Amino acid sequence: MIVHLPTIKQLQYLVALRRHGHFGKAAEACFVTQSTLSAGLRELEALLGLMLVERTRRVVRFTPLGEKIADKAVKVLRETEELAELARGQGRPLHGELRMGVIPTIAPFLLPAMLPRLREQWPELKLYLREETSTAACTALARGQLDCVLLALPFACGEVDSIALFDDPLFIAYPGGEAPAAQTVAAADIDETRLLLLEDGHCLKDHALSACNRPELRAHAEMMGTSLHTLVQMVDNGLGVTFVPGMAIEAGILANTAVDARPLSSDHGFRSIALIWRRSSARENEFRLLAAALQQIMAELRPAVTQLPSPRA
Repeated sequence: MIVHLPTIKQLQYLVALRRHGHFGKAAEACFVTQSTLSAGLRELEALLGLMLVERTRRVVRFTPLGEKIADKAVKVLRETEELAELARGQGRPLHGELRMGVIPTIAPFLLPAMLPRLREQWPELKLYLREETSTAACTALARGQLDCVLLALPFACGEVDSIALFDDPLFIAYPGGEAPAAQTVAAADIDETRLLLLEDGHCLKDHALSACNRPELRAHAEMMGTSLHTLVQMVDNGLGVTFVPGMAIEAGILANTAVDARPLSSDHGFRSIALIWRRSSARENEFRLLAAALQQIMAELRPAVTQLPSPRA
């Protein structure tokens, strides 16, 4: 007996429509016309004998069962991709496409120096980058939209494997002339009424607050910023103090400002930069090879790290 099953393309159409909530945008993401995508979804509904999507002129609304089937489709597509990755991994490593997520407190400071060296070492690697907050990057990784992520640990990211690349020390940034004379700053000396933090979704905020071990800092923070560059400009204008990672200072984020920075004195005054990937991924050997390459690149790029005061008390 022949059983007719949904096609991979039909499942891709369904997942794209759920992701974008719009037929036109979903069709564009799948590189097909809107009529082709609509026809594919109607065929899927006919095959299953179910309505998956309620269609109106203004709203695309999935039925409860449609939501469950779309969730299952995400998993099926991820498994299918991993099947292809397994076959590709038997050939040349780090060859072809790789979708990497990078969080905003790493991307602008690390990538400009890192990418040229990666292209030199792996000229046939097509590296597609996606900058997202830690939470969004972990969600995209779990859904199979990303292959790996450059993330700062610790951070709960589901069932993943990781390799730590290097430690990134945390600093306290002060308006010009306000930094203490001491070479380091103890967590107890941070004025919570003047503290500026990144908005929720950025793991740097959680790492910094955890390193300080002062719960009241979160409650009394003056303002939430959308980026490190914004926070540094606020500090430069005398509005408060903030946390800045060492890699951002090395990349020149304080250039053309009067901001002074001092290392945070703490047993955990740093974040661990790591490469993570799904535990089920068939490309583990490639990711380990990539991590080793990144470690070597960073050892060459970051000699200044040895000149920075230790983040440890």
